[in-house]
Amino acid sequence: MSGSSSPPPGARARVVTVSDRAYGGVYPDRSGPLLVTGLAALGFAVGPAQVVPDERERITAALRAAVADGIDLVVTTGGTGLGPRDVTPEATGDVIERPIPGLAEALRAAGRDAVPAAVLSRGLAGTAAATLVVNLPGSTGGVRDGLGVLAGVVGHAVAQLRGAGDHTAADHTAADQTAADHTGAPGVAETAE
Repeated sequence: MSGSSSPPPGARARVVTVSDRAYGGVYPDRSGPLLVTGLAALGFAVGPAQVVPDERERITAALRAAVADGIDLVVTTGGTGLGPRDVTPEATGDVIERPIPGLAEALRAAGRDAVPAAVLSRGLAGTAAATLVVNLPGSTGGVRDGLGVLAGVVGHAVAQLRGAGDHTAADHTAADQTAADHTGAPGVAETAE
């Protein structure tokens, strides 16, 4: 995805790293700090990553705390695979109220050319109250790919969740131009039969 979608002023993000080994100190968390840096570069106020073990209740509690704190965006890294302790999607499903399947699919698609196994990620995306919740894989490559996708849409999503309206005039102008490109007539959308 191209383009950038800056978040509204004062937008806050939280990173939750889900990893038994990072939580236990077996190795340092690498994907969480990378995600923190990337979200800050997008314009979010974000603190250090919170590290939790691969336990559904602990993940759910971390997500619910972010929602209760009024965080605009909470992004998890890790626990989205097929392993028996990979339960981040289940924990996220316990919290989100409205899924955003298109975002989850775009995140999976972003890395599949370089890493075909990216399609095995079970990560979810959705909203809980006014918080956008997104699951990313636990690899640094998966985080980089995910940040590339989020850069183009996350600011607009947060603005909508804050009640800034569904669309801006620029969105309509772009949609009108797209319709004109497809039909040859300005502002005329094609109809499906």
